[in-house]
Amino acid sequence: MTRTNSSRWRNLGIIAHIDAGKTTLTERLLWTAGAIHRTGEVHHGNSTTDYSDIERRRGITIGAAAVRLRWTPTGDTEHRFTLIDTPGHIDFAIEVERSLRVLDGAVAVFSAVDGVQPQSETVWRQADHHELPRIAVINKMDRPGANFARVVDALRTVLDARAWPMGLPLGEAEDFRGWIDLVAECTWLWQVDGAVTMQSWSALDRSQYLPKRLALIEAVAEHDDELESLYLSEASISADALRAALRRATLAGAGVPVIAASAYRNQGMQAVLDAIAHYLPSPMDRPAVRAEREQAAVWLPPNPDATTVALVFKVTPLGQTMASFVRVYSGRLSVGQSVWCARAQRVRRIGRLAAVQADRTTELDAAVAGEIVAILGWKDSPSGETLSAPEDRLQLEAIATQPPVLAWRIEALQKSDLLRLGQGLSALALQDPSFQVKQDPDTGDTVVYGMGELHLDVMVERLRQDFGVTVRTGAPQVAYQETPATAVTWAEGKIEKRNGGVGQFARVVLSIAPMPDLDVQIVDETIGGSIPKPFVASVEKGLRQALQEGPRGVPVVGLQIRIIDGEAHSVDSSDLAFQRAAFTALQHALQQSGTRLLEPVMQLQIDTPAQALGDVIGEVQKRQGQIQQIDDRGLRVDVRAHAPLAKLHGYTTSLRSLSQGRAEASMQFLRYEVARVG
Repeated sequence: MTRTNSSRWRNLGIIAHIDAGKTTLTERLLWTAGAIHRTGEVHHGNSTTDYSDIERRRGITIGAAAVRLRWTPTGDTEHRFTLIDTPGHIDFAIEVERSLRVLDGAVAVFSAVDGVQPQSETVWRQADHHELPRIAVINKMDRPGANFARVVDALRTVLDARAWPMGLPLGEAEDFRGWIDLVAECTWLWQVDGAVTMQSWSALDRSQYLPKRLALIEAVAEHDDELESLYLSEASISADALRAALRRATLAGAGVPVIAASAYRNQGMQAVLDAIAHYLPSPMDRPAVRAEREQAAVWLPPNPDATTVALVFKVTPLGQTMASFVRVYSGRLSVGQSVWCARAQRVRRIGRLAAVQADRTTELDAAVAGEIVAILGWKDSPSGETLSAPEDRLQLEAIATQPPVLAWRIEALQKSDLLRLGQGLSALALQDPSFQVKQDPDTGDTVVYGMGELHLDVMVERLRQDFGVTVRTGAPQVAYQETPATAVTWAEGKIEKRNGGVGQFARVVLSIAPMPDLDVQIVDETIGGSIPKPFVASVEKGLRQALQEGPRGVPVVGLQIRIIDGEAHSVDSSDLAFQRAAFTALQHALQQSGTRLLEPVMQLQIDTPAQALGDVIGEVQKRQGQIQQIDDRGLRVDVRAHAPLAKLHGYTTSLRSLSQGRAEASMQFLRYEVARVG
């Protein structure tokens, strides 16, 4: 296989709820494909993709890690997979989002015991948003309580997925010993040493399993014309014909192939690798990427000979250097090449390129459209940066981030560490767009914002480990926002200084109106050059500055700002004057409007013994929570609820206490709502 045979490439992510077995699955796939020679374990702290000291100590995935492997599926030629193992904890959702942004497909992993869990839903919706074809692996089939059919049903009912089981598990829990392959009409038998044998169906097997195969064919034929024609003609449908139809339907988003496995016991890994090759897309199968050239949309297919455009989607330390992970969408990147960086508005030279295997690198001379590689040595490249040819400057869509919901005040224990603290915080904010650093204007304190306590705790640990700074943290604070209460049709900001020397003059008039989706829109409706075109960007910059802190002292969201009039002076107007005038105008508008305080609301999923249900519901209601759904599972009950984050401090401890340690809960950000009184 040549490097440019991109139809044999697969760029995929492993996504799931925490503890569904993503990292163990990744480890076993690497071992089965011969990419590593011994398997590590998450609980031993020696897995390939959880390579940082913090991940190994905590036994969780924190940062998305990329690995490569090669695999030759049964009856096919060699494929190359670039695989990204993503975190399962909601606090690190940005790692999933920016990975899915650049990948072509995904493997969604579900526990055969626990089924569809809260973060399973979150990452599934993220994959839906990016229109990623995916396959589902129902893992942990060896565990007591494993139930393949129940999880397939949950995929259909909870996720609204058109789930197509590619076969049936041969046994479950401790009796899980094989896979009945409905596509290839054979049975895979797992051996104790991890080896697998394949047996063609006997006459008895065929009579037993053929109705299931026909049901699969019928389900896929509803979404594939070629298979439907074969089926209606009553022709014999071969494994190759069914596989090709499944691929077409999966790439079209019509359905999701489902496989059973036990990663821990190394059972089913060959079937998973084959399914990745057979059913997930190559870069050539994905739509052309949308970019902007001078505010006009252009569509770029994955052509290595076209103009260059690439996206930096992750920045992280790798050994003694910084690595900027890049997806090349069009054209190519080469060592020594100069590229235009759209956000930084500068030209940079690529000194080193590498393929990445977790924490190891292999130097490359070039990378072409469809590849995911790393540029080594860039120290200040932000996540979300677009790279393009200097003579053809392009801009890709930014990577979406959720607003942070929790804040900590932090200070260095030693005054001598202040410089290193600032450097460390700047570096961490550059690497993680969901981590923000601000200064309290009243006290001068440093405040860090993140997605939850675990997220901020990891950042504090990284300050100590990577930058040698030990910090003291204050009590957690909720990250509130505010939004205008009413519309304001006229608000003016005017800067005028004409008393000798260099003058300053600018006038900006605007209106504001609330928006329900908490977005911010700035629309220039001035006519006749009342604000000269060169100063419009300065007005927007001043407005963005004013939005950072409204009348209540928190960021302002959920409004449309219409710039409706203005005035300039041929000599005394300047960029700074228009920034200040716009800033003042928006302040006046918000004072007229008044604002409503918004607070983050979390979605709770609680797994509790049935006998503790009353206490669990009472605790949620005591914290101003609202019960959304109760699912009875016999001895245990799933409870879903919404509750304001401000009321959830210490909730996990209280839940353990009232259930004698037998109830568990997870929470994730849902949305911002108007803050409740009391």
